[in-house]
Amino acid sequence: MTVMDDWVTAACAELDLDPAQVPVPAVLDLAKDVAHQVLRPGAPVTAYLLGLAVGRGADPAGAAARLSALAAAWPVGLGAERPGGTPA
Repeated sequence: MTVMDDWVTAACAELDLDPAQVPVPAVLDLAKDVAHQVLRPGAPVTAYLLGLAVGRGADPAGAAARLSALAAAWPVGLGAERPGGTPA
């Protein structure tokens, strides 16, 4: 078991959720896409938005894929950060 597994299990226990229902790789990939293609602070906010959508019944994988595609299509320089964290 990894630290991530331990954390997800503990956080799920705290929130009365099933850790088997947490698509960790999809959430991490989505956060990476947003952080690298849009802006870093957008990653946790987008993960939260994904959680809201899933809580309302959206398919986790489908919603994550749609948001990743949105990030991939995001116009360069529109709020993006350059390497090193400086604004574009």
